[in-house]
Amino acid sequence: METVYIETTIVSHLVANPSRELLTRAQQEATRNWWAGRRGSFYCVVSQETLAEAARGDAQQASLRLAALAGLPVFPIAPEAERLAVDFLNTGALPASARSDAIHLAVASFIEADYLLTWNCRHLANAQIIRRLEREAVHAGWKLPTVCTPPELMGDSPYGT
Repeated sequence: METVYIETTIVSHLVANPSRELLTRAQQEATRNWWAGRRGSFYCVVSQETLAEAARGDAQQASLRLAALAGLPVFPIAPEAERLAVDFLNTGALPASARSDAIHLAVASFIEADYLLTWNCRHLANAQIIRRLEREAVHAGWKLPTVCTPPELMGDSPYGT
């Protein structure tokens, strides 16, 4: 079974109230379809970073996010993953403010996840940035997971968009 690392934007879209913004609302729907129709086809995992981010912000939404993640295996941030995250930040491809994003990618690489599922298109599901970070990962002896959004991981599900 393939492993999917669930990044925080996924669970945020999953439990959030329907957005008035059309694009965000479509992303929420795609996330809910993936969660209901495809999640069971994968070994889904999170990290301590995912839980820490999910716990921030509005208390009611944080509670919903953490409840949705309950029961998923949680990986700690291993020292090797922390070093890889620093290497990612040192490339300049990610700003210092994207430390959590670097950690998500590093942990997913460290645990050898097949996919990192995200809606973060600024720093993670961004082909130009991932290309630069992939070179760093290979240089450090790691392989990046495929970074994708829920529609890209729908397969032949009837929930596809």
